[in-house]
Amino acid sequence: MKNVLVMVLLLASVNFAHAQKKVKLFNGKDLSGWTIYGTEKWYVEDGLLISESGPDKGYGYLGTDEHYKDFEITLEFKQEANGNSGVFIRSTVDGTKVSGWQVEVAPPGHDTGGIYESYGRGWLVKPDPEKDKYLKFGEWNKMKIVVKGDNVTSYLNGHEMVNFTDAKIGEGEGGICLQIHDGGGIKVYWRNIVLKKL
Repeated sequence: MKNVLVMVLLLASVNFAHAQKKVKLFNGKDLSGWTIYGTEKWYVEDGLLISESGPDKGYGYLGTDEHYKDFEITLEFKQEANGNSGVFIRSTVDGTKVSGWQVEVAPPGHDTGGIYESYGRGWLVKPDPEKDKYLKFGEWNKMKIVVKGDNVTSYLNGHEMVNFTDAKIGEGEGGICLQIHDGGGIKVYWRNIVLKKL
């Protein structure tokens, strides 16, 4: 009986450790594990993932091949020019039409950290305007997004931006996507994209 109890505890600890394991979604070398949607530019240079508007000046996405339900993702981004982008959660892409929810990455004054539902309800929640001071435009910023059940919490440089609960998000299924907004003139650098399943 004692041996059975020890085995059960050991298996539980292994399962817990597996659930807590962090995975690098970007290897710093190429786009393995990701798919490009649209004609905008996604490439790797000097260990950085770079997203840049192409000649079509349209929407573009880089999506994970794997789907993630409950997770914590941390990443760093640096914006140049317009810099309008975002991190989509539980999302799918058809052509360049995305279904899901975006945690905004945008220039100052444009609600970085807020949650937007594309081709649906639009803005679901924006950060308080005074939180815009946490964005360091043109420098490296660290974003953390925690997605669990029907709750999404976003953080920018260690500061909570929004904490939002929504039944529709809770029902969502899909992967993680990075976005290039339409309009042209956008360039965003990404690095240290790490995910932990919850």
